Amino acid sequence: MRLCITGGGTGGHLMIAEALVEAAVCDGHEVIFIGSTSGQDRKYFGEHSAFSHVYFLETTGVVNQKGLDKLKALLRVLVAFFRARLILKRHKIKATYSVGGFSAAPASLATLSRFIPLFIHEQNAVEGRLNSLLKSYAKGFISAYDKNSPIKGYPVKDVFYKSARVRQKLETIIFLGGSHGAKAINDLALSVARKLQKRGIKIIHQAGENDYDRVKKEYEKLGVEVELYGFTKELEVLIPRADLAVSRAGASTLWELTTNGCPAFYIPYPYAAGDHQFFNAKFIVDNELGWCEREGEGLKTKLLSALKENLTDKSERLMKYSQKDVAKKMIRDVVESLK
Repeated sequence: MRLCITGGGTGGHLMIAEALVEAAVCDGHEVIFIGSTSGQDRKYFGEHSAFSHVYFLETTGVVNQKGLDKLKALLRVLVAFFRARLILKRHKIKATYSVGGFSAAPASLATLSRFIPLFIHEQNAVEGRLNSLLKSYAKGFISAYDKNSPIKGYPVKDVFYKSARVRQKLETIIFLGGSHGAKAINDLALSVARKLQKRGIKIIHQAGENDYDRVKKEYEKLGVEVELYGFTKELEVLIPRADLAVSRAGASTLWELTTNGCPAFYIPYPYAAGDHQFFNAKFIVDNELGWCEREGEGLKTKLLSALKENLTDKSERLMKYSQKDVAKKMIRDVVESLK
């Protein structure tokens, strides 16, 4: 089968694309990727990936634009739509899987215009606007938060299952602010760094490229030893080493932590569309799998309180809750649907 995977913009969407191409290639399928010149698509798939071909079309987000900028963004999508139609035809694509994000619009619309089956994965507890718009036209719609979803769970790379373990003692903590970093999480990490060092707890910290220099200098002033990153694609190596995570609540990172059995203290990005990060984390908290606190005063006290709780119980519950081989099931569902 020749499959197209489209979508991206942010790491969350691209991590799903990575899990899907890994599963598809493992089953002997050829897969191309259609993304955007904006966002992080090139950073993920610009050089080395399992895709046979990758394309980055000139698009930007539309929803948050106003006036003339919105019109320009729509025109870029229109131009990219025609390019995507030619790409799909050239590769004789049999189905397209959209992982959401503004990068997905041209290829998803081009897919429907060519009467090629479109499959959609919704990564968040609150549906994205593009996914909501195209849902009724899709051949399949998968969501870990939808009780009616034909496939349960969330697609993550197989390595997170293979390295999963029950956390029994807090020896290492990882701070994850997402690919762009998060000042609230960075400041929280710095505020507790000395206490963690005194307790013999190692610190791994992804600070984001924009805030990396400031955070590095602050750790040096504190005299605290830290394993510090700006941006890294090595979370599959770093997360298994951690016993607790402090993280934004982007869906991919949330489910990678869940799958790996790593309990997490979530601090949702307050300006996420539809407040979806809060609802992602609320799903975890409602199932007694982790913690969630809004940005604001008292974060330090609440985190230090969470450090005293039993990690083993939550870690065991996380591992029982996660579903294995979700990406493989999604690819095989496409194959079955095309028969």
